[in-house]
Amino acid sequence: MLKQVIDKEIAQQYDVDERDLYDLNLGPSHPATHGILENRVKLDGERIVKCESHIGYCHRSFEKLSEHYSYNQVLTITDRMNYVSSMANNIGWTLAAEKLLGIEVPKLVQYVRVIMLELNRIIDHLICTGVMGVDSGAYTGFLYFMEQRERAYDIIQKMTGARLTTTFGRVGGLDRPLYNEFKQDILEWLRPLPKVIKEFHTLLTRNRIFIERLRGVSEISEERALEFGFTGPNLRAAGVSYDVRKADPFSSYSDFDFDVPVGSTGDAYDRYMVRMVEMEESMKIIKQAIENLPDGPHHADVPEVYLPEKKHVYSSMESMIYHFKIIMHGIRPPVGEVYQAIEAPNGELGFYCVSDGGPNPYRLHFRSPCLYFYQSIEELLEGGLIADAIMTMSSINVIAGELER
Repeated sequence: MLKQVIDKEIAQQYDVDERDLYDLNLGPSHPATHGILENRVKLDGERIVKCESHIGYCHRSFEKLSEHYSYNQVLTITDRMNYVSSMANNIGWTLAAEKLLGIEVPKLVQYVRVIMLELNRIIDHLICTGVMGVDSGAYTGFLYFMEQRERAYDIIQKMTGARLTTTFGRVGGLDRPLYNEFKQDILEWLRPLPKVIKEFHTLLTRNRIFIERLRGVSEISEERALEFGFTGPNLRAAGVSYDVRKADPFSSYSDFDFDVPVGSTGDAYDRYMVRMVEMEESMKIIKQAIENLPDGPHHADVPEVYLPEKKHVYSSMESMIYHFKIIMHGIRPPVGEVYQAIEAPNGELGFYCVSDGGPNPYRLHFRSPCLYFYQSIEELLEGGLIADAIMTMSSINVIAGELER
């Protein structure tokens, strides 16, 4: 009975017969939903007249799980949030823990974090824009981008031993010194990227079909984007020049010269273009960081937080004691609470942590940008075509692993 009442109201609103409305489940197993997300839509022909969005298929509970882990073990949880750019999550968490502990890491560590965060931003944008091409029927550009992504993962593998879930760094610094060819590998990886991005622009940016699939689709105003809590490329596409790297610089971002690209209409095409330009700005930041990479230790001098090297544990009583205390009793920050935000590839990724002085966080809340994008999906889809729904979900780049709690 309730369904009939709702259908009748929708039909009156759109001046159609409620018997003509068609119910469609878009997801949770549809490949174009980019994760196990479900949108129940009512169609008048191919037009979406009503959308009801559902999440809740992952049940990840990463905030509650993290409360049972030590501060370094939480890194393994952050790996599995936005798994497309897991190093960004790792860096955000280590910065939050270091803020709680009052630790300032050496300049080398800060620059390396900037390099790897920007590398992960490029990886994330390669996937997002490449998949937008796939979802509009153009597969070639995606293959071009996937090659560059795999080359980046070769560097990540050398640094961490893993490719996807990296567990990069430790509270207090990097988990190991940089390998010898680090600077050379980064520069070699950057070398073909401008040409690849130019080829992608040639394939898609001025492609008439691609433009028609994106321009004017799921527009959102500056005011509405702010009301939903948008950040990152999706907010900047709506015309708001907000970037955590500029507004509240972290990890020495104030040392680097870069621009923040901004759109005007907030549609799917502007979201695509902002990400394309951001990749070029990320390359500028990486080059500056590599050219000015400072010397110094790969971790702060905090023996009560950072594990000593094994060779020192076996030869120094003091190192053995610190090793024992960290392993047996854990890192114990002072009682207090902090919030640390970074400009992750998808937007403002924040970590709110409460400490009771114990070895595990007492309470945690992760501000994942995807949650704020996805709460707008009903408004963005209604009134558009079913084909527009696919491009909308591609353009806002929702990662289900980060979205859920």
